[in-house]
Amino acid sequence: MRNNASTRVGTVIGAILILIWCLLPVAWIISLSFKSQTAITNGSPGFFPADGDGAGWQNYQDVLANDQFRRAIFNSIGISLIATLLSVIIATLAAYAIARLDFPGKKLVLTMALAIAMFPVVSLVGPLFDMWRTIGLYDTWPGLIIPYMSFTLPLAIWTLSAFFREIPWELEQAAQVDGATSWQAFRKVIVPLAAPGVFTAAILTFFFAWNDFVFGISLTSTERARPIPAALSFFVGADPFNRPASLLAAGAVVSTIPIIIIVLIFQRKIVAGLTSGAVKG
Repeated sequence: MRNNASTRVGTVIGAILILIWCLLPVAWIISLSFKSQTAITNGSPGFFPADGDGAGWQNYQDVLANDQFRRAIFNSIGISLIATLLSVIIATLAAYAIARLDFPGKKLVLTMALAIAMFPVVSLVGPLFDMWRTIGLYDTWPGLIIPYMSFTLPLAIWTLSAFFREIPWELEQAAQVDGATSWQAFRKVIVPLAAPGVFTAAILTFFFAWNDFVFGISLTSTERARPIPAALSFFVGADPFNRPASLLAAGAVVSTIPIIIIVLIFQRKIVAGLTSGAVKG
């Protein structure tokens, strides 16, 4: 009994320490977003105007009133959703073919896909910059969507192929015996059963596209296609050598809200997708 009690206490303490370690940066950024630039410079603990140096909600109002930031939100939402939709559709079809069909070079395809996913992003920025400038994709939505798909497709294919392998082929055959075509059996039987994997692939793709900074800062030059992470780097105050940390913190918090909403809405699907297939039987 003592050992069990000690284990529980140790588990609780360890969980609390991990939560503090993970949430401390978040709490710090949120606290900065409620301070004025003067309070940050002077090291004042005030958060709200009543505290003297606090800014309250003024930083959030200033950020949301910024045309550059609103345009960046629109760009990030549009680019991330399009990249996610295309990646999931292509990955679903490719993963189904890999899981169900036997063809020469199947293992090579999976190996190459994994190698592409592990390729350093920075090493591709230079060639993509020159190529996009030549063919007219620089500073456009497709110029960001294509690289995002290139790096998210391999991971999505690996994730979905594992789900398709776990689905009994007899279910698809039974649907075809009942009169369904191969496409109908795939769309109405296989895809719904693989929904946790589809959601997992979609969430991972959206996170990558939403949080990307390297492609966003390198393959854009104006607000026409610049996403939120890149737009935040252009937030400068009256003094270019003294960055407005409070506004940057407020912008970072606002840009994180869509991710939090998605996680809260689809948390069950995400957990099911990450844990499904981990234990057989």
